[in-house]
Amino acid sequence: MFRSTSAVLLLSLLGLLLPALAVGTVSVPAVQPISMVGLQDDAEILKEFKKYFRKYKDPVQRVEAVMALEDVENPKVVPVLIKLLKDKDISVRQTAIHVLATFGTRAPIDALLLRLGEEKKSNLRTGMLQAIALGRYHHDGVATSECLTDKDWHVRRAALTVLGNLKNAELVPLMVPLASDKESGVRTACLDALAYMGAKQVLPLAQASLVDDIWQVRSSAIHALGMVRDLSSLPLLIDRMEVEEGRLIVDLSISLDQLTGRGPIKNPATWRSFWNAYGGRYQLPSPETLAKLIAKREASALLYKPKQGTSYHGVDTPSRSILFVIDVSGSMEDEVTEKERFKDGNYPSYSRMDITKTELARTISGLESYVKFNILSFATNVKPWKKGLVSANVLNKSSAENWIKSLEPIGGNSKQELAAVGFGATAAIGLGKTNTWGALATALSIPVDPSAKAPKKDPYRVDVDTVFFLSDGRPTTGYYVKTEAILAGILEGNELRKVVIHTIAIGEFDKQFMKRLAKGTGGVFVDLGR
Repeated sequence: MFRSTSAVLLLSLLGLLLPALAVGTVSVPAVQPISMVGLQDDAEILKEFKKYFRKYKDPVQRVEAVMALEDVENPKVVPVLIKLLKDKDISVRQTAIHVLATFGTRAPIDALLLRLGEEKKSNLRTGMLQAIALGRYHHDGVATSECLTDKDWHVRRAALTVLGNLKNAELVPLMVPLASDKESGVRTACLDALAYMGAKQVLPLAQASLVDDIWQVRSSAIHALGMVRDLSSLPLLIDRMEVEEGRLIVDLSISLDQLTGRGPIKNPATWRSFWNAYGGRYQLPSPETLAKLIAKREASALLYKPKQGTSYHGVDTPSRSILFVIDVSGSMEDEVTEKERFKDGNYPSYSRMDITKTELARTISGLESYVKFNILSFATNVKPWKKGLVSANVLNKSSAENWIKSLEPIGGNSKQELAAVGFGATAAIGLGKTNTWGALATALSIPVDPSAKAPKKDPYRVDVDTVFFLSDGRPTTGYYVKTEAILAGILEGNELRKVVIHTIAIGEFDKQFMKRLAKGTGGVFVDLGR
């Protein structure tokens, strides 16, 4: 009978082992099961990343590849991730920052801090500082403090945020001079960081900054004086409420409430009357007393919330610098499916466009003359009504209402039907996509093409402080199409601008994107239905 070589060898081996086993002189080790957990170590993951990442072209694949490094606790991952901080794709840069912020052991954290002290390139320094701030890594602050004198103000700003997180009183003297930095973005970061630390040194700095030319700096100063409570700030905030307007009135009312517990009252006369009556002998309530006052007020539903200012789709704002961003892509031609919700609106039709135009015209008509506003319509391209904000006088409101009437969905179903039967509507179809990134970037004066040569000065000193963003569709065109990349770019750019974005969704929208955009900017999300 035929027997294979392997069988012969096996039988021979058993012949040798069986006698020994019978007398117990040879022990056979138990077969060890193969573990399916932890087979791939950090070195292997890094090797695979270096091999394949450069081959990926799809943004989603590239982000997923970077996310694969999230659990790598090896110092060798640090230079790999730092290299990605100069990637042309913002979603890759933001993901690299996220991964750099997730270390759970000291070895990679210390490697990151060491690299920060050695790095001279501003863009890499900024990204590393953002990761350190996001990860809230504990350290001595030496390498970060050295960044306070960097020639690039983005680095100085990011370093202040990191130092603020450390809450190390010994670092405060190094931070204080930047409250007078030539860049307003650095001044705001300095006030924000010192206030977060609870440093008393912020008081004279913030009090002086109440009259800064840049409204974002004044906003940070107001917030700082509410967080670091001192009686000397109270009359100054009341004085400021009598000259400020719009959104900063809300900021002032919140800070005054944080000092006194009297409620976020937005009427300057009420605060003036209070100070005239009690200013000479008033003492701030203790933090414990303040907490009790606020809890009692909320429990009694006595929170003072007068309706004032502008309202659009049920969202009220006291802002006097408003930009309306309106989707006119092809899908806005479609009718809403939940018609019951709109039956009492007296709209010309149930099309999303007619509902949007009607509500916008009504809001514009009701604007007070002291409000400044503008409108952007967008599909594939972005079209502003005016070059900048204009006063809501009777002439501008008439012009705006006439411009709103002319808005039509670009490349909707009717255009597609015409194109299908040879009536040449294909150009309109191509222009009727949803360029969400282009619209939001234009609204905030963020470069629409981030890969282009950066301007010498970041145009973050925008006059607009509130945006109403209405859209019915998922992004389908633009420099960024993925909602994660759009969200990352807008939130990053808006960190300096401090613009509130209220999002209004109608139709087949990406609800989570709209919600997160509003939440990330302090705005309100409104769901009008489909």
